Amino acid sequence: MSDTTLLYKIAKAYYEDGLTQDQIGKRFGQSRIKVSRLLQQARNTRLVQITITPPAGSYGDLERDLERLYGLDEVIVVSVGSDRQEDVGPPLGYAAANYLARCLNDQRIIDISWGTTLLAVIEALSPQNLPELRIVQMLGGLGRLESETYGADLALRMAQTLGAKMRLFPSPGIVPSKLVRDALLQDINIAETLDLAARAELAIVGIGVPQPGAVVLQAGILTETEWRELHDLGAVGDIALRSFDANGRSVAHPVNDRIIGLDLTQIKRIPRVIGVAGGAGKFEAIRGAVRGHLIDVLITDESIAIQLYEEKSLVGSTVNGVWVAV
Repeated sequence: MSDTTLLYKIAKAYYEDGLTQDQIGKRFGQSRIKVSRLLQQARNTRLVQITITPPAGSYGDLERDLERLYGLDEVIVVSVGSDRQEDVGPPLGYAAANYLARCLNDQRIIDISWGTTLLAVIEALSPQNLPELRIVQMLGGLGRLESETYGADLALRMAQTLGAKMRLFPSPGIVPSKLVRDALLQDINIAETLDLAARAELAIVGIGVPQPGAVVLQAGILTETEWRELHDLGAVGDIALRSFDANGRSVAHPVNDRIIGLDLTQIKRIPRVIGVAGGAGKFEAIRGAVRGHLIDVLITDESIAIQLYEEKSLVGSTVNGVWVAV
């Protein structure tokens, strides 16, 4: 029997008959290690050519390209048919809920930020019973207590749906001065919650945009003056109120000294940060977040995904952690 014939028979037995390498070795008088080497040889010589066909209607190739280009663990692209925020939120929320369902394995602490898109995620979650899991706010309270888009209510609803425990920030998310913030951080309950949030294995966050009509302005979380100052300093987006520029770098502004919650450095240390965002006006913010490696997983709509892929700066490179276009 020629070597080529043996390769063919072993490849057929493995790929079509479903035999294990041990079974093939016994059948053809070869060791398991030799079988493994022969299978590799069959692939190298193209005797075996594997074709993977993406499911109909999927964005598998686009997702893989974005993962490679931006160094992301995973990208999930959702077809939404509209870039209006009210249309984008529900399908993104459904996709993010499905992603969470397959990721809830050994995690003990999950952080959550706030926003309308994350509300859509919570509403799409399927009930589970995970009593050892703890859902933690990564930012203190914002806005009116009755608002369902802010962290406390989202954390409560997520914990109830997943049958998990919760830990809420017993403080506002933003206070009038650095002096007040520093005093509140001396409170043991606030300090312990902040420490717990920093030790999360997974976080799910929205990506905000500093633009007229944004919730942070409508709810009085930031003033018009503060928004303009952040904009003038190059802010393109925020995660949990922490503003960043086009390269995902933190934007220095006095408002940072008034926030009670995780900063961008702490958020980046979380092993898996899932960013859920899409719709009109979000491109620059999402691009900044992925360029700066502020998130590890991106769940977005097809329009944003295509813009990220086609963006001319993809021909650039990263130098000392900063994206440089050429």
